[in-house]
Amino acid sequence: MNTLKAVVRNGRLVMDEPTELPEGSAVDLTIADSGDDLDDEERAALHTALERSWADAKAGLIRPAAEILKELKGRE
Repeated sequence: MNTLKAVVRNGRLVMDEPTELPEGSAVDLTIADSGDDLDDEERAALHTALERSWADAKAGLIRPAAEILKELKGRE
């Protein structure tokens, strides 16, 4: 399956590059997911948290989730 890219201009989809599709071809379109709704500050905080987590994992400072869940269940 080929990916075709287009932009919206004046309410119309416009492709920036030519295609070899036959004239009159029907094409199904889907909206590309932009990922999330994080602003720049939230994205920076996420990346900082991920970097810290990765550093902890490399240093062996992590625990299996099952162990943590068992501990939490014991507090009930």
